[in-house]
Amino acid sequence: MNTNTTTMPANHSFSVTIGDAELVIETGKLAEQAGGAVTVRLGDTLIFATATMSAHPREGIDFFPLSVDYEEKLYAAGRIPGSFMRREGRPSEASILIARVTDRPLRPLFPNDLRNEVQIVLTPLSHDQENHADILAINAASAALTISDVPWNGPIGACRVGMIDGEFVLNPTIPDMENSQIDLRMAASADAIIMVEAGANEVDEETMVRALRFGHDAIQPLIEAQLQMREQVGKPKREYTPETIDDTLVSDVEGKVYDEIAAIIAADLSRGERNDRVDELRERVLSEYEAVETLEGEEPVSLKQVRDVIGDTLKKEVRRRIIEDGIRPDGRDYVTIRPLAAEVDLIPRVHGSGLFRRGQTQVLSICTLGTPRDSQPLDGLYPEDTKRYMHHYNFPPYSTGETWFMRGPKRREIGHGALAETALRPMIPPEDDFPYTIRVVSEVMSSNGSTSMASVCGSTLALMAAGVSITRPVAGIAMGLIKEGDRYAVLTDIQGMEDHLGDMDFKVAGTTNGITALQMDIKIKGVSDEIMRQALAQAKEARLQIMDVILGTIAEPRAELSPYAPRIETVHIPVDKIGAVIGPGGKTIRGIQEKTNSTLDIAEDGTVFIASADGPSADMARDMVLALVEEPELGRIYTGRVTRIESYGAFVELMPNQDGMVPISQISERHIQHPSDEISLGDEIMVMITDITPDGKIRLSRQAVLEGWTLEEARAADSRLGSSSGGRRGGSGGRRGSGGRRGGGDRDRRSGGGGRR
Repeated sequence: MNTNTTTMPANHSFSVTIGDAELVIETGKLAEQAGGAVTVRLGDTLIFATATMSAHPREGIDFFPLSVDYEEKLYAAGRIPGSFMRREGRPSEASILIARVTDRPLRPLFPNDLRNEVQIVLTPLSHDQENHADILAINAASAALTISDVPWNGPIGACRVGMIDGEFVLNPTIPDMENSQIDLRMAASADAIIMVEAGANEVDEETMVRALRFGHDAIQPLIEAQLQMREQVGKPKREYTPETIDDTLVSDVEGKVYDEIAAIIAADLSRGERNDRVDELRERVLSEYEAVETLEGEEPVSLKQVRDVIGDTLKKEVRRRIIEDGIRPDGRDYVTIRPLAAEVDLIPRVHGSGLFRRGQTQVLSICTLGTPRDSQPLDGLYPEDTKRYMHHYNFPPYSTGETWFMRGPKRREIGHGALAETALRPMIPPEDDFPYTIRVVSEVMSSNGSTSMASVCGSTLALMAAGVSITRPVAGIAMGLIKEGDRYAVLTDIQGMEDHLGDMDFKVAGTTNGITALQMDIKIKGVSDEIMRQALAQAKEARLQIMDVILGTIAEPRAELSPYAPRIETVHIPVDKIGAVIGPGGKTIRGIQEKTNSTLDIAEDGTVFIASADGPSADMARDMVLALVEEPELGRIYTGRVTRIESYGAFVELMPNQDGMVPISQISERHIQHPSDEISLGDEIMVMITDITPDGKIRLSRQAVLEGWTLEEARAADSRLGSSSGGRRGGSGGRRGSGGRRGGGDRDRRSGGGGRR
C-alpha cells in the first residue's frame, strides 16, 4: 500500500540572552512562501512575523508603500472574543499602537527609491500575561526582514527599559511595570538610536539619557544574533527597479526654480502665502515642460519627476538656510518658540474646556467626567480589563485647509491620542481620591506643526478647568533636527515645513519636575547621545516657558466641579455585604437608584460609587446603602418601626431585614398591662440594644432611652425586674438579612469610610 508522507521543513533556532532571560528566534518551519518568516519567544509569549515584498513596483506613487499589521488573536491568551461574531474584528487600539511602534524604526532603513509594496504581518500566537508583546513584535519584524529577500538596511534591536527602586531594569515584566518609574521602549541599530517611545513619572533629562544608553548597550546581542541568522539562513536580497531622475532634468529644473524658491523662503510670508507662491511656481514650470514638443522616438518629460525636483530643491534650500545661515523658514532662531496663547471655559455646559495656541497650531480640548461604569472595557491580550482615563485626538481636514472623507480615526490620530494620554496619566488623581471616569477629547482647530503636544497643553487646561485635581500641569513641545554630515541644528518648536523636510520629530512632555512622555521618530539612520541630550535640554527650557502661559491662564485646578458634572461619593462596604446592597435580581440597588435619582456602581473590593446631580440625593443614597450593611451594636440607640406586638413585648425593625424585641418591662417608665397601652403598630420609637445573642437575636430597651440610662444601667434594670424569662419567650426577631436604618438621637453616623467630590 502506497502512502504519501512528508516531513516538516527544517527548523533553525537562534537564542540570545537579554538581561536574565533567554530570547529564542526560530525560522524555517512556518510560512515558507513568505519573503521571510520567524517566531520570537520570550517566556511563553510567542510572536510570529512575516516580511514579504511585491514582485513589481506600484506605479504612480512618490513614496515607499510599507504596511505593518499587528493581528491580535485572543486565542493567544486562551480567550474567546466578546463580540457577537465571537471572532476578532477591527484592530483594537492596542493593536494599532503596537503596529505603529513597530513601523517607525523599520521605515527609515528601507531604500529611499524603493516603490515595491512591503508588508509586515505580526501575529501573537501565545501570550503569557507576563512578557510584553510590543518589544517582541519589533524584534520579530527586524529578524523577518533580515533573513528575507526584501532590501533593507537593518537589523535593529528593541527593548523596554524600566526603573524600579532607582535601578534600570531590562525588559521588565507586566507585573514589574506597576512599580516602574519609567516605561521606555526603544529601537536602535548597532550604531545609533532610531525610535523612542516613553512614559515616565516625572523623570529628569539626564536620567532619561542614561536609560537610553542602558537600553542601547543591552540590545547589541540581539543585533549580533540577527546578523548570524542572515549569514546562515538569509536569502539574497532581491533586485528592484529604483526610482531615478535623469541628472540633466535635475540640473535644468533646478536652474529654472532655485532663485525664486530661495526668494520665497527668505521672504516674510505666512504659511499659506508661502504655499501659494510655491504652488504658483510649480504650476508655471510644469506648464512650460508640458508645452515642449518631443521628437519622434523620444520619451516626454515626466511631469511627476519635475514636481519631485522642485520639491527636492525646496527641501535643500530650507535645510541649507537653517544649517548655514541659522535662520528658519519663519525667521526664528533655533530655540525661539512661536507666540503662545491659552484660554479656558470657551464652551458652555461641558465639564471643562481649554484652548491652546502656538503659532498657527491651535487645539481645543474638552474634558468630560463620568461614573465608573463609563470606563472603557478592554478586550485584548493584556491583563487590564478597563481604562478609567481616556484621551482622544481628532484631526479634521479643515485644520489644514483641505478636504477628505471622514471615516473614523486614522492610525495617526490614535497614536497622537495615546501619546497625550501617556503624558497626562501620571498626573491624574487616583480613583480613591477622584472617583470619576475621565475623557478628554482634543479637536485640532488649526495645524502647523506638533498638534499632539498642543493637545497635551490644551488638555491640561481642560482638566484644571473641570476641577480634576491633577498633581501638576503638563506641557509639551516638539523638537526637530536638520543634519548635514557632521553639522546639525536642533530646532525648538518645529512647524509643519520643518517636520516634513527635517530629519527628526522629537516630542517631549512633562511637568516642572520632569518628563512624563517622550517620542522620537527619525528619517536618518540614528542620532547620537549628544544630540539627544541637547534636544532634551532645549525641550525643558521650552516646556517651562509654555508652563508659565498655562499657569497664567489657570493657576490650579478648580475647587468645584462644573454644575453639569455628576457628583460622585464613595462608600466602602464589606465585600460579603455586596449581595445585600444589590438584592435579589438587582431589586434593592434599583430601588435605591429610583428613590434617590442616583446611579450606583459597586466594585469588587466593596467600593460603592454613588453618582447624582446634587448633594442631597447622594447623601440619601449613601444613607440607604450604609443602612443595608450596618451591623447592630450594643449600647447604640436606634430609631425603629414597630412591626409586631405581643403580650410579652414588641418587635421593632431596626434596619431592613433586622428586628429586635423590646420586652414589656422595657417599653415604658411606668407599669403597663400590655404593650399596646404605650405603643401602636407602625410607630417609630427610639430603642437601645442591650443584648445580642450568639445566634443574632437582639434585645432592646425603650425605657433606657426615656430614662437616659447607660448600657450597664439598662442591663441592671432588666435583671432586677426579672423580665428576661418572659421577654425571651418567642425569642427576638431573628436576623433575616443584612442592612441598616439610620438611627436617631445621639447615635453616631457610621459611614464605613469614603469621601465626596
